[in-house]
Amino acid sequence: MNRILLAALAALCMSSAAVAKDFVVAHVYDKTGPLEAYAKQTQNGLMLGLEYATQGTMTVAGRKIRVIEKDNQGKPDVARAQLASAYADDNADIAVGPTSSGVALAMLPIAEEYEKILLVEPAVADSITGEKWNKYIFRTGRNSSQDAIANAVAFDQAGTSIAMLAQDYAFGRDGVKAFKGALKNAKIVHEEYLPANATDFTAGAQRLFDALKDKPGRKIIFILWAGAGNPFKIADLDPKRFGIEIATGGNTLAAMTPLKSLAGMEGATYYYYGIPKNPINDWLVAEHQKRYGQPPDFFTAGGMSSGIAIVAALNKTAGDSDTDKLIKAMEGMSFDTPKGKMTFRPEDHQAMQSMYHFRIKNDPSVPWAVQDLVKEITPDQMNVPIQNKR
Repeated sequence: MNRILLAALAALCMSSAAVAKDFVVAHVYDKTGPLEAYAKQTQNGLMLGLEYATQGTMTVAGRKIRVIEKDNQGKPDVARAQLASAYADDNADIAVGPTSSGVALAMLPIAEEYEKILLVEPAVADSITGEKWNKYIFRTGRNSSQDAIANAVAFDQAGTSIAMLAQDYAFGRDGVKAFKGALKNAKIVHEEYLPANATDFTAGAQRLFDALKDKPGRKIIFILWAGAGNPFKIADLDPKRFGIEIATGGNTLAAMTPLKSLAGMEGATYYYYGIPKNPINDWLVAEHQKRYGQPPDFFTAGGMSSGIAIVAALNKTAGDSDTDKLIKAMEGMSFDTPKGKMTFRPEDHQAMQSMYHFRIKNDPSVPWAVQDLVKEITPDQMNVPIQNKR
């Protein structure tokens, strides 16, 4: 009898210790590489989100949240190895990242192999929660279709001709495909894909001009670009002489700086710190300004949303990190973020969220182009397609 009691007590102690161990979050992101600046914003946001959601304790249900960082260097093969190491060697309960869509696609099978959740933030390619998806993948970041549908609000008028300039990898090609699918009235007349590290846009610009210059009606070059290079330099080649406008979606404050000269230009964005009006965004703006001397940027809000989502899921499971229980808790889960409410769609685990139709304003008090809100585009106003094969 004593042996039975001792064994039961030992088992209870072991169980308590298991429950109380740290909950490990592995952030596998582009700490170095061409998207390093974006990735740093996500990292800052992730830590702020975990802090905000735990009221500064970094603890949920008696379990300490510990974040480990892995540098994927912006390389798919490195990312695969780093994610596998996080799951196998560091006993990560959940992983977050990465920035690049191409890198994210390489990571998806690793999550499935280890049967652990990968919370994708901020990579946007539709295929991540589409044809390449598996049940261990969730995404707080927007997808290409959400970007495209939101931008179609601004540009989808009959008689409008659009030429697309995009990077030649998953982000650019999925983005153009989604944009084409979202348009009902405007016409895509040309698609120009350039290397992700392109710096000379002269030849590409000429092809874009040639495709548009003789078209009647409104003529737009829509730019889908992330990272190095400045495709907006094509404005220096005077597209206005052909009646051609330059347009794009939202981006980082640095990327929006060259757009100050395009006052009045419209588009749609995932986040601009001055747009959402809610207590979480108020906290983020004030805290980020205090800590970093500037407002939160485009990817900071997404990072914060991922941290909040992790805490919300753990609260639902009472601290249990069993993957199946976390998946069950997260499917259909709604949670408040700097952007307002997000909900993980059960069918593909894509976060349904608002986007923002904006108009550029040149404000001399800041170095970037200010994005004035024209209209919030709520999830129920966007028919975002389900593209996986579940």
